[in-house]
Amino acid sequence: MEKLYYSIGEVAEILGENTSAVRFWANSFPRYIHPVRNAKGNRQFKAEDIEVFKRIHFLVKTQGMTLEGAAKALASKEGSGVDSKLKVLESLKEMRQQLTEIKDSL
Repeated sequence: MEKLYYSIGEVAEILGENTSAVRFWANSFPRYIHPVRNAKGNRQFKAEDIEVFKRIHFLVKTQGMTLEGAAKALASKEGSGVDSKLKVLESLKEMRQQLTEIKDSL
């Protein structure tokens, strides 16, 4: 079952980034990422926010875009192309993990 909210540390772990990068991206993309604050004032992110983080991560880290370029890509209709590339990349990562598990069990 999917969680309702994710902490900044959990988002960082999902992306393979540090929390300061996640915090920076959350502040840099307020149009797309909408964290809520818990009683302690900590940011909590929904699953939709994590999908946006994944797109940003792909655009910045894999495609080598600047934050401004990533913002333009998210705003344009090219954003849907990013989604398909991101899904392929995630599928490949899952396959790699499965193959590694099979290799280790041999």
